[in-house]
Amino acid sequence: MGLLAWVMMGLSIWHFTIFLPDRFWGGIVGAFVGSLVGAVLAGLIIYGVQVSALRIPGEKALDITIVLYAVPGALIGIAAVYYEGMRRERPPAVEA
Repeated sequence: MGLLAWVMMGLSIWHFTIFLPDRFWGGIVGAFVGSLVGAVLAGLIIYGVQVSALRIPGEKALDITIVLYAVPGALIGIAAVYYEGMRRERPPAVEA
């Protein structure tokens, strides 16, 4: 259940990328993948540190704080894909 919650949180944050210029690496699909991967990885890492084991929380362990573990990861994932898209979009440097 925790994985589903992290994916849904990443998906909900991804919806706000419509307000940003489309400079994502891979377009809006790249932003989608970055958000989901970041949300799941951050959720696994933060929850793993909390319980001292790398596992996904079950239905009985799920509460609002566990769902919110995905927020920083989704934002970092979106930012990473955006930065990579901007880097690839830059014109090559002119040699003198």
